[in-house]
Amino acid sequence: MSIKVQHINKLYGTQKALNDVSFEVGSNQIIGFLGPNGAGKSTMMKILTCYIPPSSGSAEVCGFDIATQSIEVRKQIGYLPEHNPLYLDMYVKEFLEFVGGIYRLKNSKSRVAEMIHLTGLEAEQNKKIGALSKGYRQRVGLAQAMIHNPKVLIMDEPTTGLDPNQLEEIRSLIKALGKEKTVMLSTHIMQEVEAICDRVIIINKGEIVANDETKNLQQNTTRQVITVEFDKNPEAAQLKALPGIHEVIFQQGNQWQLVSLGTEDVRKIIFDFAVKGGFSVLTLHKEEQKMEDVFKQLTR
Repeated sequence: MSIKVQHINKLYGTQKALNDVSFEVGSNQIIGFLGPNGAGKSTMMKILTCYIPPSSGSAEVCGFDIATQSIEVRKQIGYLPEHNPLYLDMYVKEFLEFVGGIYRLKNSKSRVAEMIHLTGLEAEQNKKIGALSKGYRQRVGLAQAMIHNPKVLIMDEPTTGLDPNQLEEIRSLIKALGKEKTVMLSTHIMQEVEAICDRVIIINKGEIVANDETKNLQQNTTRQVITVEFDKNPEAAQLKALPGIHEVIFQQGNQWQLVSLGTEDVRKIIFDFAVKGGFSVLTLHKEEQKMEDVFKQLTR
């Protein structure tokens, strides 16, 4: 198990940032750690990376305890915080060689060259970090997080400031890293979660409200959206009166969108309605819920 968190609490005075948080993360997985602003995401990440201690509870990274073996924990982790701290007066290559020296890498120069290539910094490597755009600074942060080849990568908003092309490149890099490392990332971009995350942990007001595979969360949501087309138009009031139907939205022609907030599959109810009312169902499609919908349901 790469990450094991047990009953973590974190207090700032009387404010409880984390409340009895427990979860486990296996090896070679990409985990989306999601939540609204102020939910406790960054606090949990800082605890796992030994930047701050928990008020109570315990956590392990690669079998090492964050309280009693913090140096060993830091060796296993690559960390990209939300506000990427960089030495702006240093050149990109110089900075990465400096970081490699801190980790006492034996193959520092070849590793720096590898990281520059992986993160697409070849054209920028001889520039001062202060002269780089926000997107390229983010790439430098990614390179320093990975330079010592850690087993676990923890990234707080890793794609902030990237343009669409850079975004696609970094997503591809993270997906490739997930095949051989554990990657835990926070983001507010739900399309990113759908594209690259194997599992999702959602935290709200300091408590875990969901922890499951991405597909399972999308399928198990209580909100269903059914698009149906009849051969002739029923009245909206007839559709609204169907059991389990919460909202009825006219589309075009004889096509309607029906929204249900229950767990029962309403497609059978729609078919029964059509048979009894003398309608023919021409098309019927149940839309897969987006992570954005799941997120909204669980964090409202």
